[in-house]
Amino acid sequence: MSTGKVVLGVLAGAAVGALVGVLMAPEKGSETRKKLMKKSEDYTGALKEKFDDLVSTMTNQFENVKSETKSMAQHGKSRAHDFKKGTSM
Repeated sequence: MSTGKVVLGVLAGAAVGALVGVLMAPEKGSETRKKLMKKSEDYTGALKEKFDDLVSTMTNQFENVKSETKSMAQHGKSRAHDFKKGTSM
């Protein structure tokens, strides 16, 4: 499952949970609003954590690709140099 789908699922779950909470709340409006704010803060924290994980993963993958590309370019240059040396004799 992709990270994007997980984030979308978290957002959808938060929205549904908040709606159900409002509809089923037997408490006063001020208490319900406090609970909703607390839940939204919890979900926001979880979403931020997932986003930070996504950014970290993407950064690591980018660095790996960058390193591999640099290595492949260096290898290509070396082979081209060896080829030139071999044909100039």
